[in-house]
Amino acid sequence: MSTKEDILKKIEILITNHFRTPEEAFNFFDDNGDQKLSKSEIKDLLQEAKISGFIRGIVASKLIEGYDKNDDQLISWEEFQTAIDEISN
Repeated sequence: MSTKEDILKKIEILITNHFRTPEEAFNFFDDNGDQKLSKSEIKDLLQEAKISGFIRGIVASKLIEGYDKNDDQLISWEEFQTAIDEISN
């Protein structure tokens, strides 16, 4: 199974190699344009980052659990930025 560091590295590689900015990546995966990423949208991001389908749902849940500061079960742009800042360090 992938470690947290492996998963975060794959996300960083996806964003760095395929988008000019993290905000562009966020907007790309925000399918409905509500400026929040749902679990489904996060799973799409993880799929693009080559995270195994077997663990994609678990990882999406953990990302929401770890970064959703207002408990709406969604990741806002600000929450996404916090995650990206952590990944980049």
